Amino acid sequence: MPSNLLQKSLISLSLVSVGAVTTAIGSHLAPTNARQTEPLVAQVPAIPGGNVNFISNVVDQNGDAVVRINSSRTANNRSRQGGRVQGTGSGFIIKADGLVMTNAHVVDRASSVTVTLRDGREFTGRVVGEDPLTDVAVVKIEANNLPTVNLGNSDQIRSGEWAIAIGNPLGLDNTVTAGIISGTGRSSSEIGAPDRRVSFIQTDAAINPGNSGGPLLNQRGEVIGMNTAIIGGAQGLGFAIPINRAQQIANQLVDKGTVDHPYLGVQW
Repeated sequence: MPSNLLQKSLISLSLVSVGAVTTAIGSHLAPTNARQTEPLVAQVPAIPGGNVNFISNVVDQNGDAVVRINSSRTANNRSRQGGRVQGTGSGFIIKADGLVMTNAHVVDRASSVTVTLRDGREFTGRVVGEDPLTDVAVVKIEANNLPTVNLGNSDQIRSGEWAIAIGNPLGLDNTVTAGIISGTGRSSSEIGAPDRRVSFIQTDAAINPGNSGGPLLNQRGEVIGMNTAIIGGAQGLGFAIPINRAQQIANQLVDKGTVDHPYLGVQW
């Protein structure tokens, strides 16, 4: 692919609250004299414990803790002066007293936030803090004894393992998609988002606008990432913030409302 086309492809990265996905298909031709001694069999991750319903079990275990987040803010450009900008994303409850993790771009500059549970209950949310550099935010709702997700260890994941996404793409609440971990440690520059201070998990589990802030889970039902971005014009290229990093940021937001990002630079 010419370098200018590759550059344009990377620049087309879209946060999953916007953007579209199209299909690209490649092919590989073997020499005509090639001899195949064994049938080619697609390799898929092993089913945990041989349980073919393990994805349903993961959803049963965590689905009630996945929420829809609707936000609203005043438009600040001339063409929409005085208008309202509406946004919809996903989130997941990490504390039974109403602490919710989501993406910062889901609640960016929001003047009102509504959190809707799977059972239909609605709560007014308060943004505890947001960090645009990692795209992590924490929202608080006033409730108790809420269902929560189980957090895993994103440092232990490997390419080829199962990946399950739950969220609200395009307003379709509690949509479940599944795939694999396609890669780990993807730098922000690799995926065309050099302003983000985080490395990403790559997955081919379908992620669409509205999945932002929802959980990416492993086959054991543990959250290993927060779905955050796709590359426009591609298929099966979704990215999630590793949960270890997201939790670290969330803890700082809860403790002091802001996040410190130390860095080393050169100035002259």
